[in-house]
Amino acid sequence: MAKLVVSSEGFSGRACELKADRTTVGRAEDNIFEIAEASISGHHCEILVRGSDIVVKDLHSTNGTFINGEPVTEAVLKPGQVLRLGQVEMRLEDGTAAPPKKAALTQAVPQGVKLNDFEQGARTVVLSGNSPFRKKSNKVNQIFIAVGVVLAILVVALLALSWLK
Repeated sequence: MAKLVVSSEGFSGRACELKADRTTVGRAEDNIFEIAEASISGHHCEILVRGSDIVVKDLHSTNGTFINGEPVTEAVLKPGQVLRLGQVEMRLEDGTAAPPKKAALTQAVPQGVKLNDFEQGARTVVLSGNSPFRKKSNKVNQIFIAVGVVLAILVVALLALSWLK
């Protein structure tokens, strides 16, 4: 039977057998596989068993879902691959072979800003339509301002009428 085995420090040895067709993973208590770690969203992802495939589906998590370092929204997870949720890493084991040994607890650190980036100037970042950082609607603010302007005009008109009498 397939299972997720956590390999991150502080959580090593924790595992979850994928018995059900759908297993939710996250920080909230109502998840099937609860991992109380700040970089994991309340409802981070779900693991779906579709025949012989194990599919990982991100649930719009804040810190992302990655398979072997690549960000995914929905993808097949194969035995031996590393699934990372926020800062927590786990490996899918299918129970047929021993998992490969991990050489060391190392992690690639993304590079910061390079000097050449400053010389090239600002870059435009285009966010996809399903980004958690998309701009919120201003409709409520526009309605609030419109009502405020109408009330201000009424107050000025009433003051003008009372001053003329």
